[in-house]
Amino acid sequence: MPKKFIRKYLPDHNSIKEKKSLKLFGSLLHDPNLWHLNRHSACGAFGIGLFYAFWPVPFQMWLSALTAIPMRVNLPLSVATVWITNPFTMPPIFYGAYKVGTFAAGTPERDFNFELSWQWLIESINTIGPVFLLGCLICSVVAGLLGYFGLQLVWRLQVTRAWEKRKLRFIMLRKKR
Repeated sequence: MPKKFIRKYLPDHNSIKEKKSLKLFGSLLHDPNLWHLNRHSACGAFGIGLFYAFWPVPFQMWLSALTAIPMRVNLPLSVATVWITNPFTMPPIFYGAYKVGTFAAGTPERDFNFELSWQWLIESINTIGPVFLLGCLICSVVAGLLGYFGLQLVWRLQVTRAWEKRKLRFIMLRKKR
């Protein structure tokens, strides 16, 4: 079941509440809905995390947390899902977002060579930046919706399968009597 799989990898909520960096949220973190792992909270958190994973900003986890708290979905899962984009996966994911943006905008792809300099960054914001951000927005919305509804489907299938197993067990017990 997704619940058991997810719970295995999530940190304990008491240890998260004690983090100094999260003290600014005060009593908001004491809402039990932020720590429950049910279909609503897990699917919402997964959707939020995937939505912010495609944003090219350094504070994706904060944005995910700030959205998860008022929506009352699982906070650790929404923050952890953002890490789909990490230093290893960012280049292909953001290049894919750039390609989606060029397709959506109907503009040709531009050749560019990455340089680690402020001058290159400023020039790139003017040349490839708009289509890149459009691609990030499209990928963000699509991934968030697919994540939400995809996890809803997986969760429902797992629950249905568990009910079917219980039903078969019950039938087998009745036949033995």
